[in-house]
Amino acid sequence: MSNQTATHYDAIVIGSGQAGGPLASALARSGRRTAIIEEAHVGGTCINEGCTPTKTMIAGARVAYLARRGPDYGVHTGEVAIDLPRVRQRKRDIVESFRAGSERRIKQTKGLDLIRGHAAFDGANSLTVKGDDGARTLTADLVFVNTGARPATPQIDGIDSVPYLTSTSIMELADVPDHLIVLGGGYVGLEFAQMFRRFGSRVTVVHRGGHLLSREDNDVADAVADVLREDEIEILLGTTARRVHLHADRIALTVATGSGERTMTGSHLLAAVGRTPNTDRLNLSAAGVATDERGYIPVNDHLETNVPGIFALGDVNGGPAFTHISYDDFRIIKTYVVDGEHATTTGRLVPYTVFTDPQLGRVGLTEREARQRYRSVRVAKMPMSSVARALEVDESRGFLKAVVDANTDRILGCAILGIEGGELMAMIEIAMMGNLAYGRLRDGIFAHPTLAESLNNLFATLDG
Repeated sequence: MSNQTATHYDAIVIGSGQAGGPLASALARSGRRTAIIEEAHVGGTCINEGCTPTKTMIAGARVAYLARRGPDYGVHTGEVAIDLPRVRQRKRDIVESFRAGSERRIKQTKGLDLIRGHAAFDGANSLTVKGDDGARTLTADLVFVNTGARPATPQIDGIDSVPYLTSTSIMELADVPDHLIVLGGGYVGLEFAQMFRRFGSRVTVVHRGGHLLSREDNDVADAVADVLREDEIEILLGTTARRVHLHADRIALTVATGSGERTMTGSHLLAAVGRTPNTDRLNLSAAGVATDERGYIPVNDHLETNVPGIFALGDVNGGPAFTHISYDDFRIIKTYVVDGEHATTTGRLVPYTVFTDPQLGRVGLTEREARQRYRSVRVAKMPMSSVARALEVDESRGFLKAVVDANTDRILGCAILGIEGGELMAMIEIAMMGNLAYGRLRDGIFAHPTLAESLNNLFATLDG
């Protein structure tokens, strides 16, 4: 602990992600003297390493894809060339703009101090922050941990001996990889796989499961795999990475398959095998805060840890690792702590979109989950090739799928794999939030020709 006199705050927020930043401002506006501690960049994973930069680069990859498809629409252009440094600079510019805006809002909030440095607990109400200007001790009645997570290291022999990429470092490449090998068939790996295929790389995805996207129903995951294979991405399912080494200037990866081992070589290796919570340097034991076997901080439905006065928000608490869930964590804490009203995580919907092209929008229960929980369910399913708007713009890959409680006609969940699948999913989510029976969407009047009117025909399939 520092020998300096401790500075006392009413509340301290560790981390300035999509939960921490808004929460710190709300606490300060409520009259509490508040500090927010940030070791790296303001804005957290989303702005700096996640949603903002990846979706910006995906947009560039889609332009390349559409340019190559120009003749399909009767539009002929010249050769498509990728200027990856320009793609990268556009990404950097947008990240810097978003980051600067977040930092400006924090600095302009009266009663809120932004403190740069690394924070670690000395006790339940005490922290030491080490920064460029030395160490200082802070105390507070309330502490909120919003330190997020980082890419996990693959547990394969030789990984430390090769220059593998993560979801952060791959976005700083100056040249398009000749052959990118992607470890992991989750949404992060698949988004980068398709992105770099469209930039011109040969791409191989290595996934140990029998289907991609393990959260999804098999028909959804298999349809995503079909799309990626159509885009000439090699998908290796039921394949486990065993060891890796450098061979000349290439990366040699040995994998185990159902028919034995094989070794492939590539120019680059992307590790997209999950994430690790940033709790290992917080000295949580000094505060008595419990963690699970993976290092995440368990919380109750008010986002409280096992120690009174200490809360955990965002990815670090092991909940769904999405920006919008982190922001909902902020709303729950604001309602519960700042406003003194009731709010919990119980029963909240968890929507998400996988930004492959076409997008996969998901909310609520999968068909598999619904059949486990409910006595009788019905499934509405329709190909995107039956949607007029999708045909008009020649983007008809994928399908729409919704699961309905047969007893109440309430919508339990949906998966929309198709053009603007995330936006269509959100329409169904709104109906779920309002507890509407599926017939309200079947009979709704939606403008023609829009993607929205596909919901008429999707739910009409239940009437046979």
